[in-house]
Amino acid sequence: MHNHAGLRLAVDIGGTFTDTVLMDGQSNILATTKTPTTPDNPTVGALIGAKRVLDDANAGFPQVSGFIHGTTLATNALIERRGASVATITTDGFRDILEIGYERRYSQYDINLVKPNLLVPRARAFTIGGRMDARGDELTPLDVAGMSDLVRRIEDTDAQSVAVCLMHSYANPKHELSLRDQLLKELPDLAISLSHEVSPEAREFDRLCTTIANAYIQPQMAGYLAEFQSRFAAEGLTCPILMMTAGGGMTTLETAARLPIRLVESGPAGGAILAARIAAETGARAVTSFDMGGTTAKLCLIDAFRPQTARRFEIARAARFIKGSGMPVRVPVIEMIEIGAGGGSIARVDRLGRLQVGPESAGAQPGPAAFGNGGRAATVTDADVVQGLIEPGRFAEGRLTIDTAAAEQAITVEIGSALDLAPDLAARGLSEIVDESMAAAGRMHAVESGKELATRVMIAFGGNGPLHATRVARRCQVDQIVIPKNPGVGSAVGFLYAPVAFEIVRSRYATLDQPDLDGLNAFFDEMTAEALAVVRAGAPEAELSIRKQAFMRYHGQGHEIEIALPDRALGPADIEILRRDFESEYSRLFRRAVPGMAIEILNWSVEVSSPAPALSRVPDVAQQRTARPCDHRRILCDVSGHWCDASIYDRSGLEPGDWLRGPALIAEPQTTTFVSADFQASVDGGGNLWLNRIQEDAE
Repeated sequence: MHNHAGLRLAVDIGGTFTDTVLMDGQSNILATTKTPTTPDNPTVGALIGAKRVLDDANAGFPQVSGFIHGTTLATNALIERRGASVATITTDGFRDILEIGYERRYSQYDINLVKPNLLVPRARAFTIGGRMDARGDELTPLDVAGMSDLVRRIEDTDAQSVAVCLMHSYANPKHELSLRDQLLKELPDLAISLSHEVSPEAREFDRLCTTIANAYIQPQMAGYLAEFQSRFAAEGLTCPILMMTAGGGMTTLETAARLPIRLVESGPAGGAILAARIAAETGARAVTSFDMGGTTAKLCLIDAFRPQTARRFEIARAARFIKGSGMPVRVPVIEMIEIGAGGGSIARVDRLGRLQVGPESAGAQPGPAAFGNGGRAATVTDADVVQGLIEPGRFAEGRLTIDTAAAEQAITVEIGSALDLAPDLAARGLSEIVDESMAAAGRMHAVESGKELATRVMIAFGGNGPLHATRVARRCQVDQIVIPKNPGVGSAVGFLYAPVAFEIVRSRYATLDQPDLDGLNAFFDEMTAEALAVVRAGAPEAELSIRKQAFMRYHGQGHEIEIALPDRALGPADIEILRRDFESEYSRLFRRAVPGMAIEILNWSVEVSSPAPALSRVPDVAQQRTARPCDHRRILCDVSGHWCDASIYDRSGLEPGDWLRGPALIAEPQTTTFVSADFQASVDGGGNLWLNRIQEDAE
């Protein structure tokens, strides 16, 4: 056994596969593996993966000094509606916040409109007397006399978890806290989520929804995390387990168990961090990350090496692409668009003879027909197998046998016979649909962000990203693609580059003309101390940095824009600087500022973070040479639509400076990169693959 002091382990549990990466103290990757996710008890799959990479490196759990875990479990529990039974407690007179929402229909003229399912029926919505005002002053004391009645009614509904959201609790949480204490006296087993902890922002509908979502997954996630921790401790793990959050930072298990809503979408966030790091190492300033796994595909825009972030997102939309049809959640997140398109996405032909792909996935069990696990449905992976794009012998480190006949059978039965197409053409049709839906989602996301896709470099990873990258890039007019090292487990690699970080966004109304600077500075000190306590628990020694922002708008507007603040106490001179920064950002977004209009600030944020591992720029390559293929195989060319010969290369055999031309397949243990006929590939000094579109000269 080598002396491996200071090993770091990352585990990313996805819907289909669990990815595990082991790194040494110098950020060198020692071992990676992809194992099937075990949906009934995800910890089992995580243990199998962790033991496998440690065995590969001749190491054991006691040498692991850092452990980072990310999971889609929180998201899946919300989407699949598998959470706890939740009751809400709001301020007297506000029982119907959920039912009323924004008082608008997301699709104006749809007669059969499906309203988003907001998890709590009116029968489980309770209220209590007492009232704070927007400044946090008590107008009416909390109705303690009504408590015993409230406790009895909660007991009658059998609720396991309660979401408490009282008016203006972000300004003064006193009522929420005393309500929690009273409830726990009577009902000690009740899980309680308080809105001022989960999402301390004004706008009670969003705050209530976020608190409900937290309460819905909290019992399940707390149980899961406790079991995860004890199973790994029993194997000899001694270091604390840190959890990846949706905002791209890490936090402690304790914080994650209390605020599991912060974990929603944490897996994909790791991918965005990896892509931002590759962008910084290669100097690519405008990037789109493209992460395609077994269940979903995620795209994220990255500018100047920082992923785009957002303050709110929607989960479990009733109408998949329509804003307002899901449950709004307000927590800091890396912003990305996610669609149900992955290797396991199921294709079928509808009554009108249209080919539909996703969002349902064959998951880990039974998986695509090609996995020979009893799957009968035709999936995206089956289509790739039928087109010759997956080399059966090299797939999944040779641990999964690929059954080409089963894939062909599924494609024929589900699609070919219905559309009267040969299996290869049916498979190509399936790929075309799924690639177009990913490209369309990416184009739409870029337009909504006021950005352009065509001028960006695409960084592709995930088990299926490298296989579909050239096909999606061509549809987005993207000319350059980077496939990093170990792309199949890209999100888990990203976890190891993430900082320990925590961000708090809190509402406190102020006008720029008369801000109460002393009150504001005290407010910031309190928020900073709270965030510091969370980060210190996970990074006791590190040098921490603090990032502060103000969310500003013109008086009367309903939407804020974020402006950076200095990391120090604010003084009178900062007011003019803030005004200037706001007006220049406002004009950048909307072409002009509005002179003489009052400016107000609704929310303030503080992010405390530890430094990420040091970056090294990718060295230049001295000269290019033509790579030699190790094999050839017949594939269906995605450009001409005919069967042709493709060269096969082993990625581990390619050196910096190697160059090759498509059509080609570059195989590695966890994924395959498909170089289409209109692309060429080369290896840079850091071992990244660059795919460049060949511009044909006009005849």
